[in-house]
Amino acid sequence: MTAPGTTVRRPAGGPPGLKIVLTGPLGIGKTTLVGAVSDIVPLTTEARMSAAGDDISHSPNKVTTTVAMDFGRLAINDVTVYVFGTPGQQRFWFMWDAIVHGAVAAVVLVDTRRLQDSFRHLDYIERRRLPFVVAVNRFPDARSYPPAQIRDALTLDGEVPVIEVDARDRDSVRRLLIALVEHAIATTPIPADVAS
Repeated sequence: MTAPGTTVRRPAGGPPGLKIVLTGPLGIGKTTLVGAVSDIVPLTTEARMSAAGDDISHSPNKVTTTVAMDFGRLAINDVTVYVFGTPGQQRFWFMWDAIVHGAVAAVVLVDTRRLQDSFRHLDYIERRRLPFVVAVNRFPDARSYPPAQIRDALTLDGEVPVIEVDARDRDSVRRLLIALVEHAIATTPIPADVAS
């Protein structure tokens, strides 16, 4: 997978904090990822699942779901990264616009056992014109594929980084977020009044 860097530096004139959005299908590991990396006790809005309609066959023991968002904060060098996780259950998708507002970049978390479930999330982030990376969450029973195959299966542009991550591992998630911030900095034009 793409090898992310190890440092993040705030661009000249850039904000001291960056809002990052994490999205992906139900049960993909968003709440776990936020909890693994946050420097603070993460805010989660988990509630018992009560409505049918979403396929949870991939995680039959799942009994809770995010009903609003997940929130965590971490410092990477001189940049504070605020991570907002979207709800995965379809009946809560109406909240995405409010969560994404003000974000500078996004992570789309995917599972190789069900890549087809990720298209709605990818389409949404692409329509918002946010720089993003695709993070392949490692599940014990999931096959591993080279980034090029995942990129082809998801019909991604060649410039979109595809990064393997273990959502339970703080260092793995930090590397992912560093790669995302570096990608956002590299692909976002600096306004003329800041560049001069």
